[in-house]
Amino acid sequence: MYTKQDLLDHLRKLNIDVNGTLLVHSSMKSIGQVEGGADTVLDALSEYMKNGLLVFPTHTWSYINAENPRFYVDESPSCVGLLTELFRKRPGVVRSWHPTHSVAALGKGAREFVEGNEKFDTPCARESSWGKLLDKKASILLIGVDLRRCTYIHGVEEWLDIPDRLTNHHEQLYTVSPDNIEISVPQRRHIGHTSEKYERVDDVFLNNQVMYKGHFGDATVRVCDTVKMTELLTHILNEEPALFS
Repeated sequence: MYTKQDLLDHLRKLNIDVNGTLLVHSSMKSIGQVEGGADTVLDALSEYMKNGLLVFPTHTWSYINAENPRFYVDESPSCVGLLTELFRKRPGVVRSWHPTHSVAALGKGAREFVEGNEKFDTPCARESSWGKLLDKKASILLIGVDLRRCTYIHGVEEWLDIPDRLTNHHEQLYTVSPDNIEISVPQRRHIGHTSEKYERVDDVFLNNQVMYKGHFGDATVRVCDTVKMTELLTHILNEEPALFS
């Protein structure tokens, strides 16, 4: 059984910048038995990044749609795992207002990082939190999941305007703010399941020092550099736009 100290030691061995920005995609089950469970995992990550910015996706795309169009910032649960749902409810954590692809953040500049996402009509606009990850030269930690769960790659495809990634039409959605103000946020949606093909660049990322592997508890983890990832994906997708089709 892993302790909080064990997990902190694993994070140090991964050599993640304690003063930087870290986005975490996660599978709690993959970590194994932890003393104190999921809260201990979040405690370890929060402590390690106490001088930086810790970010989790808190997506709601699986159930916020034209038939169920209202995203409640304080209430709508995350659909991408236990850790994300527990994290968004923690003291000091702030959540962005995007109706389908929100993030939650804790630490240095958190409020600025999540501001304004409800202004965009796509899931991962360059000026949104997903683009701010690049501006901050963030790292992405994939705990027990692979590149198929890396939302940031959706962002790069969107910024490069890869064909057939987003619907041409808008779906009428609404964000309901913590003070119960309803905001109209029409959205274009992702098309198909292109993310299931993102693992095609796994070896390419490893061989080009865009990503490296390690462990966190029992989980195999991948640590990605957003700057290097963006540069390499831009080159690859300009040469082969249909790579993930």
